[in-house]
Amino acid sequence: MNLWQPTPENIWQGRNDLAEANNALRIFQTIKQPASFSPAAFPRHIALLGFECDEGVKLNQGRPGAKSGPEYLRQSLANLASYEGHDRLVDLGNICANPGGLSEAQKALSDAVYQCQQHNMKTLIFGGGHETAFAHGMGIYRAFPEQRVGIINFDAHLDLRNSPQPTSGTPFRQLAHDCRQHQRPFNYSCIGASLASNTQALLDEANQLDVTIIWDTHCVESMLDKVQQQLQDIINQVDIIYMTIDLDVLPIWQMPAVSAPAALGVPLERLLPLVQLICRSKKLQAVDLVELNPLYDIQGMGGKAAARLAWQVVHWWGK
Repeated sequence: MNLWQPTPENIWQGRNDLAEANNALRIFQTIKQPASFSPAAFPRHIALLGFECDEGVKLNQGRPGAKSGPEYLRQSLANLASYEGHDRLVDLGNICANPGGLSEAQKALSDAVYQCQQHNMKTLIFGGGHETAFAHGMGIYRAFPEQRVGIINFDAHLDLRNSPQPTSGTPFRQLAHDCRQHQRPFNYSCIGASLASNTQALLDEANQLDVTIIWDTHCVESMLDKVQQQLQDIINQVDIIYMTIDLDVLPIWQMPAVSAPAALGVPLERLLPLVQLICRSKKLQAVDLVELNPLYDIQGMGGKAAARLAWQVVHWWGK
């Protein structure tokens, strides 16, 4: 596997409560960690892959550091309790980008995702910048050539930039272009987007691509039922769902550890019911959490928020 490296064994550590009871288990004790990239050995499991890359963030004039996100998120997740479904997690290591090697790294991740999906594994990717999404999405489109794939992006940004080179701001424009080339429908929804953080040019592009946008100002408590119904309508239109969560969709007071923190955002307590709806739809095939940047965390609270979100996804998805 090109650019692949195993996860260091010392990443998965935590408190041992087995003296208390044999089911007093935590994630670090139940996760499977094979020595090689071996998706064929784990059908019907959840493949956890890291994408150690922030080359796209640099090209997008963002704050680098997200390449350290996968290990940081694993460490934050390791000590959380393990319940039914969490034992389906298999750590299949990391794709590690070389400096200046964005396209090469995206190709390697796409290949890894494709292999996992071909062996009946779901994929959970810890990024890395949001350039993760182009690679993950391409792997899903390749694995399901006849199905209607829906992309649901929780994000303050539409990530439809028009750039002479791919960046962390271009993944969904790239996926739309690939769909057009292969005469496939492009079904993309962005939830939690900030009007203040997206230019008119990006809105024009979204309108041209028929993107569904649910703004952060609509994701308030009084409108949550309406948003859930909109989301259910999106789910009903597709066969397969790829859910990507840019952690900058959370407000800065919950998620400081990103390149572009959100002044408003969608708090975790409002985000989780929407994520739960997708996880329990029986259509969810792929998830990633991206843009976690440990360099800008404060007392570990960004890592904790990201870990709780990842934990909850697996809890709902794994059953």
